[in-house]
Amino acid sequence: MKHFSLPKDGGLREEELPKGILHSYEKIPTEIFDEAVTASEKIADIIAKAISDHRKAGLPRLFKLGFSSGNTPKTLFPILVARYEAGELSFEDVEVFGIDEYYPCERDSAKSRNTVLMDLLIRKVNFRKENVHILDATLPKDKISDYCSEFEKSARGMDLLVIGIGEQGQVGFNEVGALETSRTHTVALSYKSRKIQSRFFNGEISVTPKSAITLGISTMMSARRVIMMAWGESKADVVRDIVEGEISPSCPASYFQKHDNITLYTEENSASKLVRAVAPWLVGPCRWSPKFIRKAVVWLCQRLHKPILKLTQADYLENSLGELLELYGPYHKINIDVFNDLQHTITGWPGGKPDADDSTRPVKSTPFPKKVLIFSPHPDDDVISMGGTFIRLVHQGHDVHVAYETSGDLAVHDDVVLQHMDAACQLGFGDRFDEVRRLIESKKPGEPEPKELLALKAAIRRSEARSADRSFGLNDKTNVHFLNLPFYESGGITKLPRTQADIDIIKELLLKIKPDQVYMAGDLADPHGTHRVCTEAALEAIGQLREEGNGWLDKTTIWLYRGAWMEWELGRVDMAVPLSPEEMIEKRHAIYRHISQKDIVPFPGDDPREFWQRAEERTQNTARLYDELGMAEYQAIEVFLKLR
Repeated sequence: MKHFSLPKDGGLREEELPKGILHSYEKIPTEIFDEAVTASEKIADIIAKAISDHRKAGLPRLFKLGFSSGNTPKTLFPILVARYEAGELSFEDVEVFGIDEYYPCERDSAKSRNTVLMDLLIRKVNFRKENVHILDATLPKDKISDYCSEFEKSARGMDLLVIGIGEQGQVGFNEVGALETSRTHTVALSYKSRKIQSRFFNGEISVTPKSAITLGISTMMSARRVIMMAWGESKADVVRDIVEGEISPSCPASYFQKHDNITLYTEENSASKLVRAVAPWLVGPCRWSPKFIRKAVVWLCQRLHKPILKLTQADYLENSLGELLELYGPYHKINIDVFNDLQHTITGWPGGKPDADDSTRPVKSTPFPKKVLIFSPHPDDDVISMGGTFIRLVHQGHDVHVAYETSGDLAVHDDVVLQHMDAACQLGFGDRFDEVRRLIESKKPGEPEPKELLALKAAIRRSEARSADRSFGLNDKTNVHFLNLPFYESGGITKLPRTQADIDIIKELLLKIKPDQVYMAGDLADPHGTHRVCTEAALEAIGQLREEGNGWLDKTTIWLYRGAWMEWELGRVDMAVPLSPEEMIEKRHAIYRHISQKDIVPFPGDDPREFWQRAEERTQNTARLYDELGMAEYQAIEVFLKLR
């Protein structure tokens, strides 16, 4: 399956720079790849070579290899398995160590922290049973301390340790405040960590483990070589802190700045807040595309708190943008060009304005009306992420369709189901309340939910989506489509692999509608997350249809929107749709229809606000940024990238 990465718009000439200059802002050398899969291929190369070199050296001991658990290695393990199956890699003379586990926890429990390591790697390759060292979380408390001391002896001095990092800078379960001298030990998990981990327990923090066993910082630092991994936008802040920040107990992974053989492997989204990404001209020479010039000018404006047309030559020179002046100056020409470029992204007609000069507009005026297809990964992403644009497209007379790619059933709290069943019983539509309550009580932490319960939750999400669409005039009988992509229907947080079956469902809808415009989620926070999987499936469906001779797709424009938490940076924006105060309220009311997602937010995160509040703050902040650059002042703005 193909993986999706955003197109590049210029950037640092990394191949022309010595490593010392390229990594000049980095306290941990960082290799940035276009996507997690590419980075994982490189890591697999390193692992294979390290094992091979150890064999060739004829050392009298086994190669010691350590892995973290959790989501991050999921991209790496299948690559290692594929190389083993191809006869390119053997683990027969390799000791493998898991670095953490919930405590207490049965070894084969579905909620085991090491399920991914065992199921995706160890059981699929040729590790000898006696060479597999997974922390034993079944021991009683009076024996666990001695056990940790013994495990410490065998785990120290690993040849290669490959670890992911948590969103708070955790390594293993070394929490905020961990000591650099810590060794293998048990640890009480903070509420914040448990809230994050609750995603693996159907969002139920009450059944999420309160403690864990972990190798200590000192134990990990004793490894001869360390590879760190970080994927997705949600890791961008912590990657910046680890790579460019100060060593601090508040970010345990920052201790690894002291390791003399460490590299962080990351991809463009998790590296997006490093100096190399934010202001690469501070590092070295760049390739200056029009979008990249805009990025630099917007950065300069925000750094100096000036609008575009007030920037001076001195502003450019004093902030390391002399190369830009030399190639594309004078400064006032750059100012005007970027101002006009950004101004031309703004349109009140996301479907194109009929009978208008569209030479400087982001959307062509013809055909009008357009057939529009909006892909929504969950049944509320459409109105949360681009609700104002969605509403405007409908009100401006376009033939708008929305496709809800997954059921979203897991995001419905059990109490909401009981509330709906209670109402149905009171109105005489059956008496299944007690039956459903018993079904809920039968759930086991970490295991898939009962299918009958998920069916009820999916029905609730569908009814809410239809209600939201009806609220602004969309025909919910003909223009609302529920795809129920199979990859999502695992019954638990860990999804099934994306397959051709998912793609075929999308292809069928595309052939039915033949849209002029397609909108889809551009969120890349998790390489295994629902938004990314849905977008990759939709793009692959479009790619296959093109290969099958569907020429009408050559005229189809694809627009990418973002979710409730993050927004496209202005340097990359292709279309900005301003919203009036009235449209903001209409969007808010559409979001309100998703009652099961209101107040009770079942998945973890630091932001306690409801989705409509996050969405409004995000779009109002975008409008403020346009205003500060010297553009017209709007109530809110939704922005999009055009996928070329």
